[in-house]
Amino acid sequence: MDYPLVSIALCTYNGEKYLVEQLDSIVNQNYENLEIIAVDDQSSDNTLAILKSYAAKHPYFRIYENDVNLGYIKNFEKAISLCKGEYISLCDQDDIWNLNKIGLLIERIGKNTLIYHDSEFIKSDGSSLNKKLSDVINMYEGDTFRPFLLSNSVSGHACLFHRDLVNYCLPFPLGIFHDRWIGFTAGNFGSIKYLDETLVKYRQHEKSDTNILKLKRDKAETILYGRVKIQKTLNELQIFASYNYNKDQKFIDKLLIKYRTRLTSYLCFGLVIFMYSHYKSLLFISKKSTMSKMNFIFKHIWGSKFKADH
Repeated sequence: MDYPLVSIALCTYNGEKYLVEQLDSIVNQNYENLEIIAVDDQSSDNTLAILKSYAAKHPYFRIYENDVNLGYIKNFEKAISLCKGEYISLCDQDDIWNLNKIGLLIERIGKNTLIYHDSEFIKSDGSSLNKKLSDVINMYEGDTFRPFLLSNSVSGHACLFHRDLVNYCLPFPLGIFHDRWIGFTAGNFGSIKYLDETLVKYRQHEKSDTNILKLKRDKAETILYGRVKIQKTLNELQIFASYNYNKDQKFIDKLLIKYRTRLTSYLCFGLVIFMYSHYKSLLFISKKSTMSKMNFIFKHIWGSKFKADH
């Protein structure tokens, strides 16, 4: 078997608590041709010291230190840009990988642009939550971007993609999670493969960047509602519509135009009809029943002006 170089893009920031478990799981992968690109985003704890101890033992382990804090999305952008491999895999600092993860993804990716897998949720102490990501959302596989316009199933920690995608996904725009953007661009540029195996223990804790299980946290999370929520979705659609390589620009433009009416109208019949006509692709990732999806769609009939008057 040919073993193409796989780059693991690892981003760290004050991750000393869980980092050793993650590093052990990536340096012990059963795949023969790896490079690890670790980019630290101005950590103030022992994260850098831990990284350096691993780099001293593994010549394929390279460390970069940011001069300023970039934030995790732009930090991943930098890490990806430093990768030299034919394939790139993203890595968070607090998960635990199965030792055959990279080998299986390379074996199964075929001619697809991107492949990703299922994950098992674990608590901060590493014990199982007895739930998989696929229990929460539907995992998309195919060659369209439409499911990513309103949601996402491609977790950064679970994906591996061909380096050709880099020219089409960087730079990451502000206002969209980087893994959702990668899924969107992969659906435009090529095709996405889903591997129905749990290859990562996906740690859920207070400092996680995402909270897909909606676990209770000490700090209250921002709840979007009304006009603020509409504006957020509109901003995201505008970012998607501005992408230079959309394979179906007319579809995004139509959805964007119709969605804008939510801010300026009382009623949005055109938006509801459009979403209903394409709900199987637009709402594919949602695990809700068809009835619940219909209810979600028909709520879009009310524009901001109606909401403001009631």
